[in-house]
Amino acid sequence: MVTITLEDVGVTLGRRAVLQGIGTILAPGRLVGIIGPNGAGKSTLLRAMLGLLPFTGTIRIDGAPLGGMARGALARKVAYLPQGQTLHWPLSVERLVALGRLPHLAPMSGLSPGDTAAIETAMERADVADLRSRIATELSGGERARVLLARTLAVGAPALLADEPLAALDPGHQLDVMELLRAEARAGALVVTVLHDLTIAARYCDRLLLVDNGALVADDTPLAVLTPARLREVYGITAAIERHGDVLTIVPTARAAN
Repeated sequence: MVTITLEDVGVTLGRRAVLQGIGTILAPGRLVGIIGPNGAGKSTLLRAMLGLLPFTGTIRIDGAPLGGMARGALARKVAYLPQGQTLHWPLSVERLVALGRLPHLAPMSGLSPGDTAAIETAMERADVADLRSRIATELSGGERARVLLARTLAVGAPALLADEPLAALDPGHQLDVMELLRAEARAGALVVTVLHDLTIAARYCDRLLLVDNGALVADDTPLAVLTPARLREVYGITAAIERHGDVLTIVPTARAAN
């Protein structure tokens, strides 16, 4: 199991402070959603957790400073699904998903039976097993998104970071992906995902990090985070909010008056 700890984390890109003062502890067995308006710093926060951007402050993976971790060790602990990934090589779906096993392979070694089983399971769970022989570059956007999710699952890491995994998916597959991510968390993984749909975030996530202008302005359960006041302040909207047990339905109704 993996715990990610952030202490006073900041990221500056060019002359702009994209993140500042981010502090939180992300524990295993939870599905954590990162939400916020466009340009708030959500994807930057996810990439900083992987050491893909220079940052100030401290990020620890299971207590070890991120900067001191070997890339291979980090890749086995934390799988990453970036947003809008472009495919350049005409690989079959099965071979593309198999790339998820690279962190576990020694140089010049082949796939073990365990690797093959992990690849097969990942394709089944992402609903792409029937596409195994197709060329990935010839798939639709939604099919490609599910194949890339399968590659991420094939890593078998105890933590999974996904940046907008619902983009390009139809409503049915959006629900399938969120059920899958929640199942990963229920099985003990730490799952952190950037989301835009507030109703889906409220329905599936155990916890939400609300980011605005590079700052963490709320970190709590969906019921505590998604209040009318915060929607007005952060998103500049009014919304119809209905509660069904512990599940919220959030429908934006208008831009909030200044």
